[in-house]
Parts: sequence; structure tokens; C-alpha cells
Amino acid sequence: EEKLGGIYKTKLSKWPFFRGLVILWDSLSLGMKFLTLSANIQSGEEEQIEGTALYLTLLISISFSIGLFFVLPSLLIHTLSRFVELPTFIINFGEGITRLLVLVFYLWIIGKGSDISRVFAYHGAEHKTINAFENNIDINIENVKHFPLEHARCGTSFLLTLVLISIIIFSLLGQMPLWKRIISRILMVPIIAMVSYEVIKWMGDNSENILVIVVSYPNLLLQKLTTREPNEKMIEIAVKALNKLIKLESA
Repeated sequence: EEKLGGIYKTKLSKWPFFRGLVILWDSLSLGMKFLTLSANIQSGEEEQIEGTALYLTLLISISFSIGLFFVLPSLLIHTLSRFVELPTFIINFGEGITRLLVLVFYLWIIGKGSDISRVFAYHGAEHKTINAFENNIDINIENVKHFPLEHARCGTSFLLTLVLISIIIFSLLGQMPLWKRIISRILMVPIIAMVSYEVIKWMGDNSENILVIVVSYPNLLLQKLTTREPNEKMIEIAVKALNKLIKLESA
């Protein structure tokens, strides 16, 4: 029920492309904030994650993400290029494909854990509920459970679109030393996020277009890794959350 910060009320959140930065900020800051809140509730009052421990956790998490999705693919392709002479375009394209494979493998691996699998089931309940809402159906458990797990504007779709667009953009860059390659990838993330959001929004607004259906299919396919079929209790929670949101928005 906490109100969103000021950044969500600025013109930046409405301007094309720049609103993609707000989504990126949302994923990093707001997402981490409430993941931490959830962890504190789960661990109990005696093991609160706060202060130095919280910032250290954030630093480790961000460093791990950068290392896994940006540094590792660059290192692998850089190492390969030392033994196999390839055109710069192929090297950059190969790096992007490696990044995509790392993402898919990572989602597949973490989904094997029982805790994350449970989280993915709640993710599925969220999608079903939103799908029912957007189809103007009464939001109740019986109606919601018949809707699909996939949703066109899912964060997973945003993530995959970001990776695919990064493949296109990075493939056009020239040859550079390893350290410049890694820094350029990290610095380009905000720009790629801006473009990715606009692509996702356009596909969401034109979901009936045959071209959009074909192009968005990989996004929906990837969601099979990040969603699970929820039980009725999970759907009940998602329904109550959405109804509460609607009530707060209309107040």
C-alpha cells in the first residue's frame, strides 16, 4: 500500500524512451527494496537485513549479475577470438548469443529449486489475474484460473527483448580491447533498456497483429521458465492484491 516515489510522477515516466529508464529503476530499486522486505518478514525479527548487511547484499547481487551476464560472455568470446580468427561482427554477435544462452540456462537452473519454483508459481498467478482483468472478466478464483500463464508485457519479456536488442547493437560496434568491451556493455544498458521498453509497449498495444504475434513468441516461450501453474491459494492472493490495487487507484 506504500505510495510510489516521485520519479513515477515526473514527465520522465511518460516520455517515450525515457520511461524505459523508469522501468529499469523500478526493476533495480523498487524490486530490491521489497525483496528485502520479504526476506526480513521470512527471517523474523531477530535476523533483519539492514544497514551494512543490506548494502553488502545489494553490492554482491549487482556484481554477480554484471559478472554473469556481461563480463562472462565477453571473457568467453575474447578467449575464443585469441585462438580462432573471426570477423569483428561475428565476435560481437557471438558474444550476444552467449549472453542469451547464459540467461536461458540461468533461469532454467534456478527454476529447479523448490523455493524459486514456488515464486514462479506466484508469478503465474499474477499473470492469470492480469489476463482476466484485461479481458474485463470478474476477478475471482474460478474465472482467473482458466487464463494462460503467459503475458505479453511480463518482465521476462522485457529481459529477453533487452538481450536481443543488445545483440543487434553490440554486433555493430567495432573491435576493442577487453576492458573497453566490458565497460561499453555496462554503460549501454540504460540505452538498450529505453529501446526495449518501447518495443515491448508497442507489441503490447498491437498484440493482435500477426507480425507481433510471431515476433513476441520467443518472449512467451521464455516465460515457461519463469512461471508455474499456481494453486488456488496463490490465485486467491493474486486476486486480493489486484482488487486492493484497484481500490487504492480509484481512491
